[in-house]
Amino acid sequence: MTQTFAATRYPTPHLLRALNLTAKAGLVLMLATALLAPELGHMEDKAAGVRAIAYPMLSFAVPAIWWCFWRERASFPWLADFLITLTCFTDILGNRLDLYDQIVWFDDWMHFVNTGLLAAAWVLLTLHRSATLAATLERALAFGATAAIFWEIGEYFAFISSHTEKRMAYVDTLGDLGLGVMGVAVAAFTVHACWRNGLLASAAPQLEWSRDQQQSPMS
Repeated sequence: MTQTFAATRYPTPHLLRALNLTAKAGLVLMLATALLAPELGHMEDKAAGVRAIAYPMLSFAVPAIWWCFWRERASFPWLADFLITLTCFTDILGNRLDLYDQIVWFDDWMHFVNTGLLAAAWVLLTLHRSATLAATLERALAFGATAAIFWEIGEYFAFISSHTEKRMAYVDTLGDLGLGVMGVAVAAFTVHACWRNGLLASAAPQLEWSRDQQQSPMS
């Protein structure tokens, strides 16, 4: 008996596709505005140039990988791609609306939610829905905690190291990492609960197990 993978195809979720494409377009537009007029997007001294490079690369990574390696094998993972795009879009939108400076808890909320969204996307893309809760939590924490650490390192060198508030950076970093890990745990439990209830079956390029009976020549 051997185990093989069977390609899967699911109908395109039109509303999710529309939201995803709108978020990508809005992200590119806001990044262009931030580069041309940082004061309008409240992006002064907030690494607008770095974001203008990193965010499009991140938000278009799934389409590029799917087109090169998966399009002949599975349907497009619209939900995972949208979750990744949403993290970039909401960060830029939060700056555009000046929410980071106007709402004291907004930065904490973004670290909690966006790290969780990225971890959920990673789980959907790399685990089958038959995975155990322990495996789901392990995969989410491995990716989410690493992503949170790299974000804090990048944030420090991009603009905090030269900012007047760098004296508080240590406390802020610890808080952001803690909130990020909490968001990752919530995301893992949520995705696993959805899988156990028969949801998100078509959310990622899930390859289905098929078992082929092979008769031994000696039988």
